[in-house]
Amino acid sequence: MDFEEIEMFRWVLAAACAASLSVPAVAREANSAATLIYYDAVGNETLDPAEPQSGSSFSQEALLALFDTLVRLGDDGTPGPGLAESWTAAPDLMAFTFQLRPNVVLHDGSKLDAALVKANIERHIGLGRRISGTMAESLRQIAAVEVLGPLQVKFALKAPSGQIPYFMGGIGGMIASAASLAGDAFGSSFKAVGAGPYRLKNFESNVKTVMVRNDAYWGGTAGRPAGFEHHYVPDGRARLNAVRSGQANVVLIDPRQIPEAKSAGLAVQVNEKNGVWDVYINLSHAPLKDLKVRQAWMHAVDRVALAEALSFGSGKPTVQFFAQSSPLFDPELEKIYPYDPKRAKALLAEAGYKDGIDITQILLNTTEYKQLGEALQAMLAESGIRVKLDVVDASQFNVFTRPPHRGDILMARWGGRADPLQTFQELIATGATYNPSGVAHPEIDTLLAQAKALLPEDAERLKILRRVARVAVENAANMPLMTRSNVYAYKPGCIQGLTPFLAIGDDRFNDVQVAANCK
Repeated sequence: MDFEEIEMFRWVLAAACAASLSVPAVAREANSAATLIYYDAVGNETLDPAEPQSGSSFSQEALLALFDTLVRLGDDGTPGPGLAESWTAAPDLMAFTFQLRPNVVLHDGSKLDAALVKANIERHIGLGRRISGTMAESLRQIAAVEVLGPLQVKFALKAPSGQIPYFMGGIGGMIASAASLAGDAFGSSFKAVGAGPYRLKNFESNVKTVMVRNDAYWGGTAGRPAGFEHHYVPDGRARLNAVRSGQANVVLIDPRQIPEAKSAGLAVQVNEKNGVWDVYINLSHAPLKDLKVRQAWMHAVDRVALAEALSFGSGKPTVQFFAQSSPLFDPELEKIYPYDPKRAKALLAEAGYKDGIDITQILLNTTEYKQLGEALQAMLAESGIRVKLDVVDASQFNVFTRPPHRGDILMARWGGRADPLQTFQELIATGATYNPSGVAHPEIDTLLAQAKALLPEDAERLKILRRVARVAVENAANMPLMTRSNVYAYKPGCIQGLTPFLAIGDDRFNDVQVAANCK
């Protein structure tokens, strides 16, 4: 799609789609004999929480169903009781002690205890560089794990940190059985035996995960389907056809399929996420290491046109990492970079590039990415920013983040994190998982260190993080485009409980129900 097509679509689609996005129906009695069959755009290479692909927040529906976490994150990302009933922080934030829930039985009949938690954490740490960057971020602060009693475990930290409850609500806090950890099990040799609401029946790598209800689940089984199948189907057309034919009862659809899904009589549900379509930058590469060039880039993008034409009413233009419902969102920041090609060209000239610049973008090879990447390419050219697209398989996104750091920029979906501090740590800090080199402004690292030493409930922590958000936007540390939502299609009234889960890119299917009189 070129720039002219974007302009043609923007007004028609904004009116036709934004006004017609449906909302979940009123809850009905559940069909607990049904199987929840979900067709997703992302799969699982393995079911090992430590394996690198599992670090993606778009690969975790099956993991969350199989493995309960020490801390259960609420839909808004707030830490609450999970496998741990409670926890306390040392006054100096150098340790956290977790009190585990009694009588929790894992899928193989073994019981949860402090020794098992210790074994899981030490196993992940012991895997070293084999684990994902997200898992490493979750565990790198832990110096030692100590069993204080059968159901009490203490994490001693390397430095003061208030982030541990957030980290233990993600893959870092997923607890597997002792049998899963036996030997040198990793990746494909890891057996997925957890304490979650579903237990594994069959797994085909990057094809499907078939699970059945865990009737011994400590959290109960009321209304939960008899089974949950997660299918990896990368083609959007195939996913939409599957729900129309009845092969699936809920599917993830591409935003461009919203009109078609609605015209077919399907319910379309848009779950707004705490995530964005983002452009990551290699700050060591000229010309993007120049702030004026990055600011020119920000002015060269018509985010309103992109959101209206390509999200079909499911996304909103933004320059921030957080949804409008987040306490980190600052409406004043949205005024800093209005679409202004003339200003973009002037900034490039001030930086010494009056004839424009040439940059290379790593583009992931999916329909959705290519459509947005090509539209962005055409738009930027209007301001003298010439983008060469280097197309790679979606699984090869790390060619940008790992040496020798291929490309100048990478456009990718950022799924968000429960802790906004972790979002900054993974995206824009020095040494961040998705930041190949450097930091846009030294104040970012200083502020993040201050926030890390505060508990989540400390008001000063929020104040500091809001300052980080401002510094990040003013210095174009990353270049967000628009918010990203998950868009689902299903037969009207047949799926309930599919609430937005803001902690990660995926939504949590653990408590989703199939309504009565639906298959």
